[in-house]
Amino acid sequence: QVSAALKEGHVSPRELCRRCLALIKSTRFLNAYITVAEETALRQAEESEERYKRGQPLGVLDGIPVAVKDNFNTAGIETTCASNMLKGYISPYNATVVQKLLDQGAVLLGKTNLDEFAMGSGSTDGVFGPVRNPWSYSRQYKEKSVPKSHSEDKESNWVITGGSSGGSAAAVSSFTCFAALGSDTGGSTRNPAAHCGVVGLKPTYGLISRHGLIPLVNSMDVPGILTRCVDDAAVVLGSLAGHDPKDSTTVQDNFKPFELPDLPDVSKLCIGIPKEYQAPGLSSEILALWSKAADLFKNAGAKVTEVSLPHTRYSIVCYHVLCTAEVASNMARFDGLEYGHRSEMNRSTESMYAATRREGFNDVVRGRILAGNYFLLKQNYENYFIKAQKVRRLIASDFVKVFGSGVDVLLTPTTLSHAVPYLEFIKEDNRTRSAQDDILTQAANMAGLPAINVPTALSERGLPIGLQFIGRSFQEKQLLTVAKWFEKQVKFPMIQLEEVKRHNHDVFQHQKSASFS
Repeated sequence: QVSAALKEGHVSPRELCRRCLALIKSTRFLNAYITVAEETALRQAEESEERYKRGQPLGVLDGIPVAVKDNFNTAGIETTCASNMLKGYISPYNATVVQKLLDQGAVLLGKTNLDEFAMGSGSTDGVFGPVRNPWSYSRQYKEKSVPKSHSEDKESNWVITGGSSGGSAAAVSSFTCFAALGSDTGGSTRNPAAHCGVVGLKPTYGLISRHGLIPLVNSMDVPGILTRCVDDAAVVLGSLAGHDPKDSTTVQDNFKPFELPDLPDVSKLCIGIPKEYQAPGLSSEILALWSKAADLFKNAGAKVTEVSLPHTRYSIVCYHVLCTAEVASNMARFDGLEYGHRSEMNRSTESMYAATRREGFNDVVRGRILAGNYFLLKQNYENYFIKAQKVRRLIASDFVKVFGSGVDVLLTPTTLSHAVPYLEFIKEDNRTRSAQDDILTQAANMAGLPAINVPTALSERGLPIGLQFIGRSFQEKQLLTVAKWFEKQVKFPMIQLEEVKRHNHDVFQHQKSASFS
């Protein structure tokens, strides 16, 4: 809709960019952005405007304001990973996905907040402070929550965004951009998408280039896409997918962008309901929504069948062994010699290394490095790392068997509950929280499968709940078609940000439309 408005001249790229920048300023309290590239964005919008005047837009994304998680390299714009280790670091090149967005004419507004080096599930552990969920300030949430006092409402009643791509999810949810990039290693795009009421797509491993994404777990990392509707996710995917000679893990085949049907038909599909996803701690609200969603498909003529993924119960332990092992390897590059923070400790090279890493990394990152190095010790390698790799193969085989039995798409919850208040979230340590929050999402990463969160309903507290669809490898079109059908059925309500609306009536009115496709 916005793309059409740009083509028809109803709004100019510069005007759209200025409106988004104004919204970023008025929602600064959300802490969604680490860096706002105002000058760069306005220059890109000006260039886009010139192209539209000549009648030569670069594509659907030309002039569309987007944001990028701050663990993707961006030439000329600081890339910090929300860590002291990379404060002030400016990359000499763009990540492939960033370059592809710019090549399509997208306007890059800035870099979004995250857990340090993407290690977390709340977007609370970065050096720039926690991200606040826009729904904390929505009319829907305020009507349902009863704070003890006005000050408590402002200061302690706000809820987390989920993570680690919480800044990107908050940016899309609060209308400051139309699409954002996240990264997804164990659910870091889908988890915050569920908590912030937006669409979060994790594509098949190898479909989108990881070149320029600062790695967490090379064998599971995937650039994720956050948008306000499924159609938009399909458009962004079409711009980003395909082989990249700079990333040897990308698929060799050419990717053909696709349009989703306006009236999707699910009557000939088989939807699988994995019984193992009724995990301990799953809220009764989400369980009921999951059941209602299955009934929607049944009533539309689809076959709905219970399936088993027997090794799911081992997946979270397996994930944490493999995750920490690869983290230990990836974090070794931050030694203070080539880029990033360097300690002033100069007694010896070894002391400089140690001091740099102690000063640059937070406790969470250091803890994962320590655990990973323990699993990789010679005496532990066979018992932990190799065994976890074998279990990972069994988990992937479970999915192959289920999809081989005729199931087209799996329907599961995305999270165990709606977003929790920040003060409640930080009562437990990062590792415990990550184990709980990744339990329903990380298996798709270990199997390399595409998965998408679709916002489904509001909880009794007025907060978003999402459900997850998991598809076959490289069958994004089928997965997104099912997701679009479901999105049309549930009609998820739009966030009503009263404070923003009061201060930015015109901006908010213009951005009511969720879609740019």
